[in-house]
Amino acid sequence: MLVKLFTDGGARGNPGLAAAAFVLQDADGVVLDARGDAIGVQTNNVAEYTALLNGLRRAAELGLTEIEVVSDSELMVKQMRGEYKIKNAALRELSTEAAHLARAVGDVRYTAVRREHNKLADKLVNDALDAA
Repeated sequence: MLVKLFTDGGARGNPGLAAAAFVLQDADGVVLDARGDAIGVQTNNVAEYTALLNGLRRAAELGLTEIEVVSDSELMVKQMRGEYKIKNAALRELSTEAAHLARAVGDVRYTAVRREHNKLADKLVNDALDAA
């Protein structure tokens, strides 16, 4: 069963106070899990990758094997698809970790969307930032 993993990360200032969020949603739109966490001072791109890692870890814990990652970070999506080179060392390390997790999960594909198609994850990021 295909499950959508919506991810979002953001930083207020770049770098600045950052948060990462994910939403796992089944084919019927039922939310299986959703979390947003402040992650300290980071860049927005580190926050995006942290959201991906947290979501993939949770998908693995739940035994999910077919995931469509949905993100409004075109950079992250294109890097994970291998369409963009990753020049930043920190992002390269995070993407390598995400690729290992994705292989452990099974079938993982990546889709870039506009922010308005990622509302719950975006809300969780902002809620986490507001709470921090």
